[in-house]
Amino acid sequence: MRRRLNVTLPEETVRLIDRTVRKGNRSHFINLAVRGYLEQIGRSNLRRRLKEGATRRAERDLRLAEDWFPLEETAWRKGHE
Repeated sequence: MRRRLNVTLPEETVRLIDRTVRKGNRSHFINLAVRGYLEQIGRSNLRRRLKEGATRRAERDLRLAEDWFPLEETAWRKGHE
């Protein structure tokens, strides 16, 4: 399903689109450009949220790793005897 929109762009932007895209393909080009931009923003937001979460949980994760290290080392050594 498609919807018609009335979008106003600066003349320079329209000239750039027309230099890049064949006549009749503006809608397809704009659709790809908008989708690509939104995917990029989504990835950027995800990266930011993952980094914030990792920073927020860093101390807890370090303590867990320190607590479990002796057990994991013992198990690893038993598995490689």
